[in-house]
Amino acid sequence: MQAHIGLFFGSTTCYTEMAAEKIQQALGEELVALHNIKDESLARTSEYDILIFGISTWDFGELQEDWESHWADIASMDLTDKTVALFGLGDQLGYADWFQDALGLLHDELLLLGCNIVGYWPNAGYEFNASKALTEDKSHFVGLSLDDENQFDLSDERIQLWTTQLLEELAENLN
Repeated sequence: MQAHIGLFFGSTTCYTEMAAEKIQQALGEELVALHNIKDESLARTSEYDILIFGISTWDFGELQEDWESHWADIASMDLTDKTVALFGLGDQLGYADWFQDALGLLHDELLLLGCNIVGYWPNAGYEFNASKALTEDKSHFVGLSLDDENQFDLSDERIQLWTTQLLEELAENLN
């Protein structure tokens, strides 16, 4: 059986990859195919109607290296009418002025491509000063936000809640 959801991620220290694997397990391994963009082209996004992208923020709001090397490829993806969800990893205490900035940058690039973004995540329970990943009203992140540096103990629960939310939002989109 062909997987219905393509999950594309970049991971330098394996934390984003581990989060991707947990998301895959929570949604169902038969439904989600993992794609590490270090080894696979973003052109493979064309194989799926539902996509999840995982990115981490480095240092002072910088992109993870695999995403940085494929950044120009984003504009050539055809995401018209596709459903997209995002998750990001960051360090809210060490980089409080740039928490999840890469997530926000990716969101803004994808939004230009005509996709339907789901999976916005409340920003309650986090401590940071600024983020490019906040919605316009500043009440949510543009995707699931994980901080395995400072809140590792909350990541599994957040993934479970977010994947349940995603399944509900996907079901609503089908009706």
